[in-house]
Amino acid sequence: MDDLDHRSLGTRLDLWHIQEDAPGMVFWHPRGNRLYRILEDYIRRKMRRLGYAEVRTPQLLPRALWIQSGHWEKFGAHMFNFADGDRQMALKPMSCPCHVQIFNRGLRSWRDLPLRYAEFGVCHRDEPSGSLHGLMRTRGFEQDDAHVFCREEDVAGEVARFVALLSDVYADFGFPEPEVFLSTRPHARAGSDELWDWAEETLGGAARQCGLPYKIQPGEGAFYGPKLEFALRDRLGRSWQCGTVQLDSVLPNRLNASYVGSDGHRATPVMIHHAVFGSIGRFIAMLLEHHAGALPFWLSPDQVAVAPISHDHSDYATRVLDVLEAEGVRCVLLASAETLSRRIVAAHEASVPVVAVVGQREAEQGTVSLRERTGTASVLPLRDAVIALRQRARPGQVLD
Repeated sequence: MDDLDHRSLGTRLDLWHIQEDAPGMVFWHPRGNRLYRILEDYIRRKMRRLGYAEVRTPQLLPRALWIQSGHWEKFGAHMFNFADGDRQMALKPMSCPCHVQIFNRGLRSWRDLPLRYAEFGVCHRDEPSGSLHGLMRTRGFEQDDAHVFCREEDVAGEVARFVALLSDVYADFGFPEPEVFLSTRPHARAGSDELWDWAEETLGGAARQCGLPYKIQPGEGAFYGPKLEFALRDRLGRSWQCGTVQLDSVLPNRLNASYVGSDGHRATPVMIHHAVFGSIGRFIAMLLEHHAGALPFWLSPDQVAVAPISHDHSDYATRVLDVLEAEGVRCVLLASAETLSRRIVAAHEASVPVVAVVGQREAEQGTVSLRERTGTASVLPLRDAVIALRQRARPGQVLD
């Protein structure tokens, strides 16, 4: 396995593992879980500012719901299902029907729309064992799932909001503008040709209004509607399909979603599905390979390793760590009995961006000696070091 493969990096950086007796199921280690939460909290803040209400829905649901939505016919062979007495149940492979259930609780008015839900939805799919590949293809995963319930006239504006969000996010992670694809009606689909004509023209028109040049992918749409797919290129020139936005007039109708229109009559909302990362685990795999394991400072699970030269300097090292942590810098204390040089090497092998070395001189002068994983070094007053490191911790600071 290549040393820069995300599976090798996951082991070397102590982020995660998958066991033979649990194929496709990820065990996230402490450092990996911190990285996971960094991404989750980052996109959560973005979604909250854009008016999305976060929800949480069950993983285990009646098979009847998936039959009604049409997912059972399309994905039933890849769903985990079992009997609960006389009732047939299944683990959810996606969250969209669940969000319709929340929309359906209560009487909705056109004044409530657009209504936006977001969820870090844990999903399970019974993928063939031969297709499993580290974090890229798993059986259990979490998506930054979001759904917008709106009127037809709202679609262009909502797609534009999503495209602006996606552009900001990808820029923060240091990626160039994505390639865009419009995936059109598949052979096996739900809905009339007239409905698909409207959906494809509306979604394509919304993309053009956003200034997005796109290529057509015939037959690659979802069974319920067309989608825009966004593919990123990493530093090796490889293409990764990440974000999607899908236009759906099928599921709301099948699952009896409705609202009271301005004319007082019942109407069926349009449903927009979208995700920026897609599978969060898969996005982490892509980031690890894109950055060869050396994640930017703001993304690193441990941003600073504080290393006292000897045990006599532990009190000052603890003070430095506490000050940095209080300012939101993620720190770890390297206070083992090993030599200082060995501890510094271990920190750099774990791709910790900065080692803060403290000894008698630093304790007396109130300074820290910062050693970068790139090899550069500097000595700064503790307050100046805090300001500099806090600046680097802002999202989007991709060059260290």
